[in-house]
Amino acid sequence: MIGKILLCLLIGYLCGSFSTGYFVGKAYHLDIRKQGSGNAGATNALRTLGIKGGLLTFFGDAFKVIIPIMIIRFCFSTITPCWEVYALYLGIGAVLGHNFPVWLNFKGGKGIAVTSGVILSIADWRITLIGLLVFICVVAYTRYVSLGSLIVAWLLPLNMMLFYRDSKDFVHILVISLLFTALAYLRHKENIKRLLSGTERKIGKSNE
Repeated sequence: MIGKILLCLLIGYLCGSFSTGYFVGKAYHLDIRKQGSGNAGATNALRTLGIKGGLLTFFGDAFKVIIPIMIIRFCFSTITPCWEVYALYLGIGAVLGHNFPVWLNFKGGKGIAVTSGVILSIADWRITLIGLLVFICVVAYTRYVSLGSLIVAWLLPLNMMLFYRDSKDFVHILVISLLFTALAYLRHKENIKRLLSGTERKIGKSNE
């Protein structure tokens, strides 16, 4: 089991290290790490490159974890513990790779698009739909993408508590899912400070 977990973490990290925002930025003849907030994620791509660039970055970052998780689901569906355990480890590896890609000097994104890909791959469709609606409503009302992202970060633990509490792997799954939330909050610590002080930048402003 430990060997499979380590393999999933490694595969996840390598997949996550593909920085979609960096390559999309290059297509626009820009280094996204030198624009806006300097972040290589979807929000900075949206602010710096516009809606098209932001969407390309978001979906690229989401699918770089969705595809390997679907492979995990196919290959590990009959293995104990349940395939979701391995998928979550792969997802954690992908978030770490996205946030700290070794080939970009560990300067990546904040992991929300990747986490969203994990949610789409694992979570019940009702949780996914509710999360999407809440995110849209929060961002539309407050214009704070970071606030919507911090709320989305709780969807995986919520899904596990609702739909996996009878599983023999429940504690294992819940602990791993909480790591996604912890990583999201750690990467958004400056955003949280600005939210609390009322100085967080709102979507629609040209400078992040």
